[in-house]
This record gives sequence, structure tokens and C-alpha cells, in this order.
Amino acid sequence: MDVADLYLEATGRVTEQVPQVLDGLDIDDLAWRPEPGANSIAWLLWHLTRIADEYSAVYAGTEARWVAGGWYERFALPFGPEAHGYGQTAEEVAQVRVSGELLAGYYADVEPVLVGFLRTVDPVALDQVVDDAYDPPVTLGVRMVSIIDDMVQHMAQAAYLRGILDRR
Repeated sequence: MDVADLYLEATGRVTEQVPQVLDGLDIDDLAWRPEPGANSIAWLLWHLTRIADEYSAVYAGTEARWVAGGWYERFALPFGPEAHGYGQTAEEVAQVRVSGELLAGYYADVEPVLVGFLRTVDPVALDQVVDDAYDPPVTLGVRMVSIIDDMVQHMAQAAYLRGILDRR
């Protein structure tokens, strides 16, 4: 297995879980939070997709699907098009009230860009510095692990919330 296959395997597991988590949930279910400061399934899936979208577009040299694919307008969230979830307040998290169909559609639009980029990753590229604002500077390999880690963590949180909803 080469490095691209490894990244594809990790992201593929998230892709498999998106429809499972969304299946049968309405907007209220997706926006439900176990307490006011917690994240909702809607926010978690929107955020993990926004991160995958932004970074895969940057590294693939394409436009993010959020704006280019018209998702920003379809979601109609009260944030600017640059918003992706980092640093949002509990009140902003609560404003992500969207359908499962919209969340699944956005993820389905982003996933081929992410997969297409991952298929091009080679071991030499992984050592290239992509962000020198940190000490040590961040390489593409480290950034890709960070993106996948973020996706997996947020999907796991969404699945956990789904389990709570199913038992209410």
C-alpha cells in the first residue's frame, strides 16, 4: 500500500459513514445538541466537509466547492463564505440548521476533489512545507494527517450524537 492508498482508506471510512449518520434525521434532529455549548450533527458534518473542501481545493489547485459549487448560497448560513467552523461560538453552531440532503450533497460534491487530490500524493510531495507560520513548519504530509484526523474526529462525534438520538 502506498501513501495515497493509506490516505484514501482513511477518508473512505468517513465517506461510508456520512449517509449512515444522516439517514432518517430531520432538520431538528440534525440541529439537536445535548447541551447548549455542544456541537450538533449538522455543524459537525458541515465543518468536516468545509475543511476537506478548503484544503483539498488549495492543494489540488482548484476552487473550493463551497462557493464554486453554489453550496454557500444553498446552505444560506448567516456567515460569510470564508467561514468553516473554526472559532465559532455556541450561538453560531446553533445557526447551522440544514437538511441531511443538503449536507450529503455538499459532501458528495467535495469527496471527488479530495479523492482526486489524494490519488496524486507521492512521498516526495509529503515533505514539502505548506505552512511556515508554525515552528516547526508544517509539511503536506503533516497537514494531510491533520485534515484526516479532523474528519475522523468530527465524524465520530456525529455518530455518537446519532446514537444518543436513536435512544431518546
